[in-house]
Amino acid sequence: MLQAAAGPVTAAEPLSFLFLGGDAAQERQKLLARPDISGAQIVYTWKSLEPEKDKYDFSRIERDLSILGKLNKKLFIQVQDRFFQPEARNVPGYLLTDPAYGGGLAPQADNPGENAGEGSGWVAQQWNPAVRKRFQKLIQALGKSFDGRIYGINLPETAADIDLKKDKTGFTCDKYFAAEMENLKTAAAAFKKSPVVQYVNFWPCEWENDHNYMGRMFAFAAKNRIGLGGPDIVPYKKAQMKNSYPFFNRYKGKLSLAAFAVQEPTLTYTDPETNKPFKREQFRDFAQNYLGADIIFWSPASPWLK
Repeated sequence: MLQAAAGPVTAAEPLSFLFLGGDAAQERQKLLARPDISGAQIVYTWKSLEPEKDKYDFSRIERDLSILGKLNKKLFIQVQDRFFQPEARNVPGYLLTDPAYGGGLAPQADNPGENAGEGSGWVAQQWNPAVRKRFQKLIQALGKSFDGRIYGINLPETAADIDLKKDKTGFTCDKYFAAEMENLKTAAAAFKKSPVVQYVNFWPCEWENDHNYMGRMFAFAAKNRIGLGGPDIVPYKKAQMKNSYPFFNRYKGKLSLAAFAVQEPTLTYTDPETNKPFKREQFRDFAQNYLGADIIFWSPASPWLK
C-alpha cells in the first residue's frame, strides 16, 4: 500500500479557492485577499515546467508560492498534459520532434460548456511508455521541490476524446487507463506530505462503469488515501450521473480529499427547472452534500466574487 498523504481536516463547508487557470497569483491579489478565499489553484503546462529535456523551470511556482505566502493563502497546483485549442501544443519540444515519442501528442475533440461550439485540442500520449516516463520524471522532480510546501497537487481530468478509427498512436482504452493509474501511483509516491488529487470525470470507451475503470480508480484511491475530484460541478448533470458523480456519492468520507472546480465553462450551465444559471448555493450544496467536496475551486468569473 502507498503511504497515505496527509489531508486537510474536512470543514463543515467546502473551502473556497480561486481557480486561476494559467494566471499568476500576482494578477489576482485583490480577490485572493478576501477572507473567504483560502488559496489558489493554478495550472502549469508541461512545457512551462520543462522547457528543455531534463531542464526544469519551477520559477513560476516559486513566484506564486511567494505571493500567496505573503497573503497567508495556500497553493494547489495542476500539471497540465492536455489542451483544448488546436494551437495549444504545450508539451516540451523534444516530445514533438524526437521519433522516440511518436509525436508526443494525440488530437482530441472537446466540447466544454453547455453552449460552446465543438473545439479540438491535444492530449499527451500517456499510453506511450516513453512519453509517460518523461511525465513521471517531471512529477518526481516537482515532488522533490514542493512536497510539503504546496497545499496539494492535482492531475488533469481522465476524459480524453480520441478518434479510435483515425488514431495512429497505438491508443487503446485499456492502455490509457493503465497509464493514468501508473501516473497516479507515481504522484502519490512523490508527494507524501501534500495531498494528491486525480481529476476523474469520464473514461474513454466507458459508460456507467461498463469497463470498471471508474470502480477500480475509486477503490484504489480510497484504499491508498488518495484524493479525487473533477473539473466541473453541474448539479445532477445526466452524463456525469452515468459516470463519476455516483461514485463520489458512494465514497463520501472515504477519500483523503475531494476537490472540484467551477470553471468558466461550468458557469454556462443552466438549471433545467428555472432555465437560469446555477447559483452559488446550488453549486456548493450539491458539491458538499452529494459529492462530499472538501474544496471548491471557483472561477474569478463567478458572479458572487464580483
